[in-house]
Amino acid sequence: MSDPSRAVTIREVADAAGVSIGTASKALNGRGKLREETRARVTAAAERLGFRPNTLAQGLLAGRTYTVGLVTGDSFGRFSIPVMLGAEDALGAGQISVFMCDTRDDPIREQHYIERLLARRVEGIIVTGRRTEPRPSIGTGLPVPVVYAMTQSASDDDFSVIPDDPGGGALAARHLLATGRTRIGHVTGPERFEAARRRAEGLTGALAEAGVPLAGEPLFGEWSEEWGRQGADILLRAHPDVDAVFCGSDQIARGVSETLRERGRRIPDDVALVGFDNWEPMAQGCRPPLTTLDMNLGEIGRIAAEALLDAIGGAPRPPGVLTVPCSLVLRESTRVNPA
Repeated sequence: MSDPSRAVTIREVADAAGVSIGTASKALNGRGKLREETRARVTAAAERLGFRPNTLAQGLLAGRTYTVGLVTGDSFGRFSIPVMLGAEDALGAGQISVFMCDTRDDPIREQHYIERLLARRVEGIIVTGRRTEPRPSIGTGLPVPVVYAMTQSASDDDFSVIPDDPGGGALAARHLLATGRTRIGHVTGPERFEAARRRAEGLTGALAEAGVPLAGEPLFGEWSEEWGRQGADILLRAHPDVDAVFCGSDQIARGVSETLRERGRRIPDDVALVGFDNWEPMAQGCRPPLTTLDMNLGEIGRIAAEALLDAIGGAPRPPGVLTVPCSLVLRESTRVNPA
């Protein structure tokens, strides 16, 4: 009695069909010039025996490995893991596996991983990180296509996918205005970060279009709860009548919310609060839960992976930077005040 858990070999299929292993392989892979009768006999034997072809072996015969590399400098995985999950959703349909390599922001380590991935004959590489600033290209003339996700290449010849930070800032402004807020402050991360600058630009631009000035200047600091507490203190001292705060990250918003409560300001009755990132532990941990902007990192990963598949298939997308719109996630921190 045969063991149902044991994989059937192509030799057994060949024996059952009365052909050679080479003929059986050609018949099952649709290659070679065979009589239809022979091809049908091999196919029938494979179906009868429950033969399942080895995808990797098939790929190697065709010069493929069905693998891609994902190179990231995001050691904590806060951004790269959602990007990778989105990429796997797109790649999974083609049964392509992902090798993830953490460079720890070390250029030498990055180059080492790229060499290792190429040695493993990956069919393409996705480069990602935790910052959207233009970064050096991983190289020109590589034997495989490369795309960038949640980061962008400094080379005009590469294809990059990043979140629409200005659009996210504008979306936050329009939402706060729609809830009746008109004295809106902004506490955000370091000004050296493109994301912080671009989110602030989107906010102030949308407010200007509505004829509403920002309460003071954007307060640039750090991506931390501690800075959120300090920034809220600075904002309230300068603009005690502020009725909304847009924060450049959910961590900052968590700190802002603590200072607001300490000062006796109710959220959202007295001050509405909006964050950025939709980092669930932070957003849900706020009191009350935080309205925030989601960068749609999974969608960024999916688009990057589809672009990589196009390039692998010989139809690369035009070089440049593609921005993915952010989504507003509504929670209690911006509930509309009762009339």
